Amino acid sequence: MKNITCECGHINTYGTVLCQACGQALTEEAKKEAIHDMRYEGSARRSQTYNKTIIDQIWNFFSSVKVGVTIIIVTLIASAIGTIFPQEMYIPPNINPAVHYADQYGSLGTLYYTLGFHNLYSSWWYLLLIGMLGTSIIIASLDRGIPLYKSLKNQRVTRHDQFMKKQRLVNSVSSSTIKEEDYELVKEKLKKKRYKIREENGNILAEKNRFSRWGAYVNHVGLIIFLIGGVLRFVPGFYVDELLWIEEGETYEIPGTDKEYSLKNEQFIFEQYQQGEAPEVFDAALERNGIIAKNFQSNVVLYKNGENGEQTEVKKDQIRVNEPLKFDGFAVYQVDFRLNQFQKMSFSLDSKADPSKSYGSFTVDLFNPARTYELNDGAKVELKGYYPDYAGINANGEPESKSPVPNNPAFLFSMITPETPNGETAFLGIQQNVEPLGENQFKLSFAGLDTRNISGLTIRKDLTLWVLALGGLIFMIGVMQGSYWNHRRLWIKRSGEITYISGLTNKNWLGLKRELDGVMEGTGFPLLHDQREQFNERKEGTA
Repeated sequence: MKNITCECGHINTYGTVLCQACGQALTEEAKKEAIHDMRYEGSARRSQTYNKTIIDQIWNFFSSVKVGVTIIIVTLIASAIGTIFPQEMYIPPNINPAVHYADQYGSLGTLYYTLGFHNLYSSWWYLLLIGMLGTSIIIASLDRGIPLYKSLKNQRVTRHDQFMKKQRLVNSVSSSTIKEEDYELVKEKLKKKRYKIREENGNILAEKNRFSRWGAYVNHVGLIIFLIGGVLRFVPGFYVDELLWIEEGETYEIPGTDKEYSLKNEQFIFEQYQQGEAPEVFDAALERNGIIAKNFQSNVVLYKNGENGEQTEVKKDQIRVNEPLKFDGFAVYQVDFRLNQFQKMSFSLDSKADPSKSYGSFTVDLFNPARTYELNDGAKVELKGYYPDYAGINANGEPESKSPVPNNPAFLFSMITPETPNGETAFLGIQQNVEPLGENQFKLSFAGLDTRNISGLTIRKDLTLWVLALGGLIFMIGVMQGSYWNHRRLWIKRSGEITYISGLTNKNWLGLKRELDGVMEGTGFPLLHDQREQFNERKEGTA
């Protein structure tokens, strides 16, 4: 496609409606217009010029404002649906999400899970929507911003007569009636109003606030940066938000640190208000509940793990609510606790017929149970199934656990003794002792319970905050740039015996007219009139 050379000598790209230099109409449609459409200065937009290759079609698709708005609406609707039920990260761990959503929310929960809304914000199709939105913003900005920039950069002071006549705010006057003093007075008034003035062959171009035209594109840059920050949260190492339950005296690797750090919970401290000690606002709550937490904290030791398994102490700290342990970009917050959490349970293997006969006892570590427990005289107990948080029998007739935390532990044991070498099966839980395969000769009796306190800590790291903040700041700058200022221009052209005056702005035409009326008052120049109002009046009169 060939470029278009205007009468003024400027070479315009194919598809240009108004010459970027002098403003002359280059198409038959533009020549017939009563008022020029100056939205993009009549420049050639790629999406309206090329439509042959697959690249052209993709570009045209994403440059469409309708497509962009549609993607935004779909993304907003999907995001809203994702808040109806909790995301998978917030349901109890080690539970089948399909079962959980069905049990908790019925058929709607099943549909929610089936459509993938349980893990929405990290799902491939949601990230695809975000990617499409970013692509649409970038392409739409380039498609409009680059031609607009070239047109504003190439604009000349002297414009074509037809360009002057077909602006919205126009007027003309006999050149003989305008004195040089009038030109000087107009220029002086324009300078006071912060217009930049360019002159050429006695013609004038006064312009101000061109930077406001880039407000929308600055918005787009801010949005792109913000979207990049959101996507970076799914890149390993940029964002961590993990829950760590750690018992007193135990040491665990800290999630999200790539096994580089470990944390030991030396002691958990829980303090509560006593009657008369709490503020008056707590009195009613104390009478109702009996317990109000005054302070709960974890005294911890942070270790750095070596390559050979050795640990080097980094620091000791006390973690309280809103007083986190901070290290290497991470913050460890105290968010929850569990007092007197089950730690170990002990059982004895006894004969039913002779209570005095026992093969001894054994202890099950509820956080790390063994598979076999050796007892006296060759007897042993094998752990066939462990359900830390027993939830009952599922649809398949099998026991299931709600979570890995031993809130309600249950066990399936096989008891092997010299009298029963093939073993006997027993199912034990709190206040439960079931013999599912028939009457047994031996039984397991509860022999003791050890408890300890557990701290609930949240591990957080967010390297995307500055990206999100930067995107938000740039977006707000664009909003102010485009909202509080507008691009205003005034042309004065001496064309032989007639002098043309034209005004143009991208918005707030009434404000521009009032400003220019103030400039023209007291000079030989006439006030500008709004051609659109006259055009509308003529249309109404014809109707």
